[in-house]
Amino acid sequence: MRSLYSTFTATTIGIMLLSFLTAFFISNTYYQQYLKPENDEKNTQIAKEMSTFIERNPEVSINEYLENMAAVGYQLYLTDDSGDGTFYGSEFREDALPNHVVETVLDRNIHHGMQEFPRETFVTGFFANELKNTIGVPLEYQGENYALFMRPDIEKLFNEMHLLFGWLFLLTIVLSIIFVLIGTKYMVRPVTRLSAATKALSKGSYDIGGLGTKRKDELGELTKSFAQMAERIRQTENMRKDFISNITHDINSPLSNIKGYSALLRNELDSDGKAQEYLSIINGESNRISAMTNQLLLLSSLDHEDHLLKKKIYDVGSQLRRLIHRYEWRIDEGNLMLSHDIQNVVIAGDETLLEAVWDNLLSNAIKYNSEFGEVGIELIEHVDDIEVSFSDTGIGMGEEAKQHIFERFYREDSSRSGKIQGSGLGLSIVQKVVQLHNGTISVESNKNGHGTVFRVVLPKK
Repeated sequence: MRSLYSTFTATTIGIMLLSFLTAFFISNTYYQQYLKPENDEKNTQIAKEMSTFIERNPEVSINEYLENMAAVGYQLYLTDDSGDGTFYGSEFREDALPNHVVETVLDRNIHHGMQEFPRETFVTGFFANELKNTIGVPLEYQGENYALFMRPDIEKLFNEMHLLFGWLFLLTIVLSIIFVLIGTKYMVRPVTRLSAATKALSKGSYDIGGLGTKRKDELGELTKSFAQMAERIRQTENMRKDFISNITHDINSPLSNIKGYSALLRNELDSDGKAQEYLSIINGESNRISAMTNQLLLLSSLDHEDHLLKKKIYDVGSQLRRLIHRYEWRIDEGNLMLSHDIQNVVIAGDETLLEAVWDNLLSNAIKYNSEFGEVGIELIEHVDDIEVSFSDTGIGMGEEAKQHIFERFYREDSSRSGKIQGSGLGLSIVQKVVQLHNGTISVESNKNGHGTVFRVVLPKK
């Protein structure tokens, strides 16, 4: 993806180049339409004056006179009807001249080579050092007819100036690009900060310091409005977290009473009848709500960062084996086969929180598996980290589900979830705990019935 800085810079430089080309075309058109006729007329007058001076002063050496005029800054060509010609001054880049042009001038006509010079896109004609791009005038000297062709020696007249203009043009382009890069960086900086702050905000981080700007333009107003919006979102999110925490505490108390009195009531009733069935349902639903509120409490604690990590050195391999032992009855009940490859690996982490991670992942592998399916657990030790994977042979999940499974309360409306009960909070807790340990969690799954693999990578220190 192209950054705003590179896009703005490329656009500005493109505008500069387009402006230069447009200005060149306009200038060339202006020269062809207006300046070219004026230049032809002016040089025609000068050529006539040279011819008149030679005709009125036959005692002056024509060669010496023309050499002097060439030294002043003109390129000259003198020829007669025999076709013998002499060049004076700097050489022409192209010295070919059609015979009919010479004959026309010898017949006492004027050759307007500058006015008739072909129009070309990138050559204005003024700088074309060609013999045909001259003014031709007739002259008579000591009884002989000659044709004199003349044009200003641009290189001699503007030698220093064209170098100056060349350097000026080059420096203008280079400095313009440098100033565009610097100015663009200054202009785009607030947008870059806003982009970074937006990404942080989308990930749930409300610490967007460093947005301060003293600009008084639209970008300054946008930055200020964004900071105010982020602060309001942060306050709203804190209120939401406080509400969840408080309501969870309030729910737990009556739930405990319901569970206690339902147990007492069960003891008072006969073992037969519908009453026992209803009490079992009440007790099961109470346990489910209790588990959900406990998860909400844990999430709220993690969100507020009140739950400080209590890291210690412990054997995560032993922890996983104890977890498997606790779930053996559920594995047998679901007609599942368990395979595991668990080493004894020591890491530094919060044992209680990581227990919740492994518990949720193993519970999901069992819950969403297919009948007579398999559950796999693998612990691999690397140099600096460990990798723990939980796999199942269930139906899997689609791409859309994989993008949302770590969101709170998300449950896929598909055959994967079916009638399986759950709060949609387990994987949110897993991701949060893994992130607090500076680790990563990834999921591999598809809808083709190849199952799902959750992979957790945690640093050992």
